[in-house]
Amino acid sequence: MRLTRTTSLSLACAGTAAVLFAAAAAPAAHATSTLPVGGLGEAAAGYAFHPDSSPGVNDWSCQPSAAHPDPVVLLPGTLANIGANFVALAPMLKNAGYCVYGTNFGMTWLSAGGRVGGLDTETTSGNQVSAFVDKVLASTGAQKVDIVGHSQGGSMGVNYLKLHDGGNKVGTYVGWAQSSNGTTLSGIVTAAQALGALGIANVGIAAFGAPGVRDQEVGSAYNTQTAAIPLPQGPKYVTIQTTHDQVVTPYATQSMPGAQNIVLQNLCPNDPTGHVGLFLDSPTLQLTMNALGGGPADFQPSCTGYGPAL
Repeated sequence: MRLTRTTSLSLACAGTAAVLFAAAAAPAAHATSTLPVGGLGEAAAGYAFHPDSSPGVNDWSCQPSAAHPDPVVLLPGTLANIGANFVALAPMLKNAGYCVYGTNFGMTWLSAGGRVGGLDTETTSGNQVSAFVDKVLASTGAQKVDIVGHSQGGSMGVNYLKLHDGGNKVGTYVGWAQSSNGTTLSGIVTAAQALGALGIANVGIAAFGAPGVRDQEVGSAYNTQTAAIPLPQGPKYVTIQTTHDQVVTPYATQSMPGAQNIVLQNLCPNDPTGHVGLFLDSPTLQLTMNALGGGPADFQPSCTGYGPAL
């Protein structure tokens, strides 16, 4: 039963919400194109029918402008794909004049034809993300990228920063409920450790084709190794957290030293958004656009258009 609960909650990571998304925030002002911001229907269709593409993403002819010189790389969470995860943010960024890119990573035999990402080891996934970022830099001629990652996508951004010379290649990092510091999965991991059952559970998780789930547990070998490496100086770091997170727990462990660590409920006390719902939470999207655009650190989002409480 413990293994079943661990696997079940793990599979509730950020990407599982793709088909549960509702309407997103309005496109940014001063738009240079008019891509519609997607919602539930677009997310479901993207997840099923075009997991490797999303409106506004991966236009390899895009050349960064003087206003937005750093391309933005979007990294989805566990079980997600770029066809679903970025139906809101990608069009907002493209409409605002950014060059926008996104990649799936961590596919295993369990990934249902490239739809269910983030399952392979975080080391393998990190290598894939690094290669993709290098491709973006080569294509655009840019010196740096900005990174936005949700949950494991945030962890992959930190992997790039710490293990792939990302400190010299990243301008701004934004992590939504990022899992680089590990998670207790609402206490299940620590309970399993206390009972001596975690090792057995992890053997099953890895054998089932999802070692990336194991690597995100607090105290895992991967987590312990990377946590010991300091974040490089230079990039701007922003984390966005929700007190209602039930997946990357405790939510405060998502904070990073030297980052602007934002708790949504400190700005919008009535925001019910959970871990998954950050993708369609208007305050989260507003804060992300502000961070990428070099806006003020004390930016106050409009407290409307909350994401789902998942």
